[in-house]
Amino acid sequence: MPRKFPVFLIDAFTQKPLQGNACMVVVAADTLSESDMQAFARETNLSETAFILNSSVADVRARYFTPAEEIPLAGHPTLAVSRALIEVGRIRSTQRSYSLELKAGVVTVELEADSGATRFTMAQRPPRFLRTYNPDQVAPAFGLAPSDLLPDVPIQTVSTGTPQLMIAVRSIEAVRRAQLDFAAYAQLKQSGDFFSPHVFCLEGMTPHGRTFARHFGLPPDTYEDPFTGSATGGMGAYLWRYGLIDQPRFIAEQGHAMQRPGHAFVEVVGTPDSIQTVKVGGHTALVMQGMLSL
Repeated sequence: MPRKFPVFLIDAFTQKPLQGNACMVVVAADTLSESDMQAFARETNLSETAFILNSSVADVRARYFTPAEEIPLAGHPTLAVSRALIEVGRIRSTQRSYSLELKAGVVTVELEADSGATRFTMAQRPPRFLRTYNPDQVAPAFGLAPSDLLPDVPIQTVSTGTPQLMIAVRSIEAVRRAQLDFAAYAQLKQSGDFFSPHVFCLEGMTPHGRTFARHFGLPPDTYEDPFTGSATGGMGAYLWRYGLIDQPRFIAEQGHAMQRPGHAFVEVVGTPDSIQTVKVGGHTALVMQGMLSL
């Protein structure tokens, strides 16, 4: 007899189905092997697929897989997991928070009623500011010129759980124009210290947005991610550290270039020289539910 597991397809960082970033969430996945999880992530071919398990150190445990590998922390699967937990009754929409064990460690997820829906906010790990890169080496890998980059700030890997390369550019036009030179990017990534790159500017696609970003990858992972919560956290820390924002709270926008617009509510906690955490929050939309048979 096949084993059956409840599954939910949930869009994160949006309240409208078929926008934001889609995540497949498998509930009660404790009996699935790691190879089963990786195989199902390849099957869904989404940016990430999430698996909910029991935890001995937190309220819930989750594991996140891209089509290629497991990753330690991610934002949109955390929102999707939170919505799935409400759907199956493991947490209540009226509770203030719950603890979630990830590969990167235990994080707190806050819940808040917002315009008739639940906003989920993830407190990410304290940021680590890692290696910096030469603009002449990085810009061509994204089809850009060094003059497209925002001056007087570094290209730098920042990690709030997953290391992401922060590439600040001058304008929305430069973000839109960015595209991977696969050979140049593969060489950059092979010698780098980051998981994936985040290209962004200090303009929103709507009047509400403070930033607009695109996030890239290489096959077998997806070429572009509709919304990247972990990188949004790293970006928030980067912006605050280097004085590119004058308020620690802002709305980040992403996905519009893929016709999957999404937005996140970002709050950087701490001084620019001593950031304690970055909170990244958003809404979800339930698209589909069913059973996985293996």
